Amino acid sequence: MRSVIMIALIAITSFTFTSCRETVREETVREVEVERKEVEIEEDEKGILERTGERVDEEVNKEIDEEIDKIGDDNI
Repeated sequence: MRSVIMIALIAITSFTFTSCRETVREETVREVEVERKEVEIEEDEKGILERTGERVDEEVNKEIDEEIDKIGDDNI
């Protein structure tokens, strides 16, 4: 009886250690180029944030231009 248990125990442990081997897998990487087009968005398709942002940009640019005109040209 002891010999059967010992053989079973040896078989189970040998099976456990031999079945856990890692297999090496090769992975290939493919490179794909994607072409992206810039699409012009029309005024009707723009959201409120885009329209508001453009108006604020225009106002800020005007203020910057006015301040530059006030300072004048230092290169004279």
